[in-house]
Amino acid sequence: MKIAVYGLKAGEEQKEQFEAFFQELHKKKIQLTIESEFLEILKNLIPFDFSETETFTSYENLQKDIDLFFTFGGDGTILSAATIIQDKKIPVVGVNTGRLGFLATINIEVLFESLENILSGNYKISKRSLIEVHSDEDEIEFPFALNEITVTRRETTSMITVEAFLNGEFLNAFWADGLIVSTPTGSTGYSLSCGGPIVHPDNHTFIITPIAPHNLNVRPLTIPDNSEIELKIESRVGEYFLSLDSRNKPLSTKVKLKLKKAGFHLHIAEPKDKSYLMTLRDKMFWGSDKRN
Repeated sequence: MKIAVYGLKAGEEQKEQFEAFFQELHKKKIQLTIESEFLEILKNLIPFDFSETETFTSYENLQKDIDLFFTFGGDGTILSAATIIQDKKIPVVGVNTGRLGFLATINIEVLFESLENILSGNYKISKRSLIEVHSDEDEIEFPFALNEITVTRRETTSMITVEAFLNGEFLNAFWADGLIVSTPTGSTGYSLSCGGPIVHPDNHTFIITPIAPHNLNVRPLTIPDNSEIELKIESRVGEYFLSLDSRNKPLSTKVKLKLKKAGFHLHIAEPKDKSYLMTLRDKMFWGSDKRN
């Protein structure tokens, strides 16, 4: 068995858990490959022999024979890992070392309660759709997003106008700070904070959510994810920001965007005793009111 490990940071408060995790993998004679920058962090954190550990840095040199891809962090770490995994269909095990995680559902404090089942293949796969974006001018590096694609104003306090078309038909001209096009996975992210609905990840939809719209009768809208969305942006400064999850790119308003569902999914490995509804109740504190 071969496991990939990825993270953006690790602190003293997780030192004990990391040491126990790698000792357990060593005891089970599991091969390791670790993202090169995260490996340097781990070397300075725990007294473990990483001398025979393979490394990777990108999609191009991520080995194809990997059985599981462990991420340590929060949902942002999984979003970052998606740019490396892309279409390789490697199951992602999200270990939460932060505060809130809808994707990273296994808390590092209780990792060992789930580890044996995960390593033995006793888990379920949640396939998460992504959005693909193309522009008519600028090339976009890794033009995919797991949570959302957002267009927002840049270097101005004035609103921008976003003209949206669905399958060639005009939808609306949104006067707002920006527009979010979210997957069901991203419905609990930026879209939710702007008034968008929570959408179960098994739904085949996109959510279009305006950011601070000038017209109060403009509301979030769900559409089938087999739709093609075209966006045209107008701004006083002639530029806007395109965001793909946490990656930002400034573009000229001359650049039009076309969005559609990506041709692959990210595979999230989840313990069989966990469910999306359980995660919602836990993360959203549903039921914390004793009257419920």
